[in-house]
Amino acid sequence: MRRSLTGLAIALALGGTALIAYPFATDLWAQRIQNDLSAQFVSSAHSYEAATVRVGKPLTRMEIPKLGVDVIVVEGTTPSALHAGAGHYPDTPLPGEAGNVAIAGHRTTYGRPFNRMDELEPGDKIILTTPVGKHTYEVVADPGVVDPTDWSPILDYNKKGSYLTLTSCHPEGSADYRIWVRAELVDSTQQLTAEA
Repeated sequence: MRRSLTGLAIALALGGTALIAYPFATDLWAQRIQNDLSAQFVSSAHSYEAATVRVGKPLTRMEIPKLGVDVIVVEGTTPSALHAGAGHYPDTPLPGEAGNVAIAGHRTTYGRPFNRMDELEPGDKIILTTPVGKHTYEVVADPGVVDPTDWSPILDYNKKGSYLTLTSCHPEGSADYRIWVRAELVDSTQQLTAEA
């Protein structure tokens, strides 16, 4: 009996250590991916302009000044693409275009870019810098929460305007719900590409 209890205690201790270490390990992995993506981002103008950015490749740099977020967003929302921290829903417009640009991100692992997205308020800025332009969005409403099967936040919100929707799991550490926040495009500037 004593050996069984000792074995169980060791197994529980190892399991607890693994649970605590997992978020830190994924953060280190995401940082490595972000470093690689930053180097690739500078030379990605051609694929961006041709709309041929592949899943897992850099699409835009996202900055959320209020939250201290500065992350390269990749194309796609597959599990491997989201190891970078944040990914663009492929069936939504590109930054600056009409419609609803949608980006998913992690809250508790892989760099946690959306860890504090519940703190966003109307008026907060979200800046998306692509290889060919810079687009500033302004949050228009407090974050909302929906069931994980409710796709309404990322469906086209208003084709006459340009919007951005961020989504993540909710509450932190759980996928029971999806938290989302919407912003509207307030400024857009085009940049010259390196080839121009």
